Amino acid sequence: MNGFFRLLAAAVLAALAVPLAAQQEVPMRGNTPVAPQGIKIPPLPDAPVRYETAEGQNIRVSVYARGFQNPWSMAFVSDDTILVAERGGAIKAVRNGVVDPTPVPGAPVAIGAGLSGTDLALHPDFERNHAVYISYTKPLAPPPGAAQPAAPAAGRGGRGAAPATTLAVAVAIWDGKGFTGTRDIFVGEGGSGGPIAFGGDGMLYVAQGGGDTQNPKSLGGKILRLTDEGKVPPDNPFVGRADGRPEVFTMGHRTFLRMAKHPLTGAIWQIENGPNGGDEVNILTPGSNYGWPLVSLGRTYGGPWQGPFSKEGFRDPIIYWMPAIAVSSITFYTGDRLPKWKGDVFVTGMRYGEIPGTGQLHRILINKNLEELRREPLLVDLRRRYRDVKQGRDGLLYLLTDEADAVMLRIEPAE
Repeated sequence: MNGFFRLLAAAVLAALAVPLAAQQEVPMRGNTPVAPQGIKIPPLPDAPVRYETAEGQNIRVSVYARGFQNPWSMAFVSDDTILVAERGGAIKAVRNGVVDPTPVPGAPVAIGAGLSGTDLALHPDFERNHAVYISYTKPLAPPPGAAQPAAPAAGRGGRGAAPATTLAVAVAIWDGKGFTGTRDIFVGEGGSGGPIAFGGDGMLYVAQGGGDTQNPKSLGGKILRLTDEGKVPPDNPFVGRADGRPEVFTMGHRTFLRMAKHPLTGAIWQIENGPNGGDEVNILTPGSNYGWPLVSLGRTYGGPWQGPFSKEGFRDPIIYWMPAIAVSSITFYTGDRLPKWKGDVFVTGMRYGEIPGTGQLHRILINKNLEELRREPLLVDLRRRYRDVKQGRDGLLYLLTDEADAVMLRIEPAE
């Protein structure tokens, strides 16, 4: 009998040593597998769709507005008006479900860049001062005496050198029709527009992208904490220190997508994409290091693990995804119209497990200790890329899809 098991073990080991002949060769583009395209995206239904959900909160989902080109974020500036910023830089007004195709006047001159878009945040005292904060991608002017960026090459599809860009944050006054008094309060160090949010402390949190994530003397890969005038608060963790920039609040971040203020604690919750898996929700605390690229809960796009899952000295996420859902926005539901969801966290995703056509809205139930208890994927059958989710002034949830001909969806109670 022992001899039989020895022979069996030897056979298994020999089989494992042979490459799997049935395993397909996956086409690669650089170090990234080429995404499959086998799922057909159906048209959105004309009539509202009714869903029964896990908590017994039955909902009706309908198209509220049409006419966006790759929208990125939205802000509810009055009971009947929503501002929607597009990836290319335009900001449009939606009034009672009708999109004005002409961008609102007075916005900063923004350009589309990479994976980033224009983000919007209302001042905590917006009802009095009507101040809207706009994070955007700004063409970077060369220093005095430097050569101008190369113009696009002519003929044969030549594109020339791409212009240098930087993150910038502007503030403008919304007068009901457009922006006035628009001015930059902060200009970063290269890169492109990043998420912004006001915390419960009244400070403005700004995500500065970049690759030098573990160096506190640079702004890249950091969350910055500023006053509403773009200045450095005196209680920032690196103020008065030689080993870090005074603007820096947290470090070790990968791809920034969105931030939101927790309605009770006032802390900033931040989401970021992992590589192939390892999407995260982080609670930001002063001076913390969130680990990228030294630790990660995801694999590299080529397949191997990025690194250890956790390590002493780095702060772990409180919610994560493996495989990834390509997280894109986060919000907290605090309204009364969808009462069985009150207190839940909502996170949008653009695709599940690297498969196009699998976007989802995740509802996450957390306890009083901010620990995840359960999560529910919603709106999977619509097969949309979900870019932004926010609660409206009417206590309903609104979502932006991310396509060249995108829509705004509204979630309301079914009964």
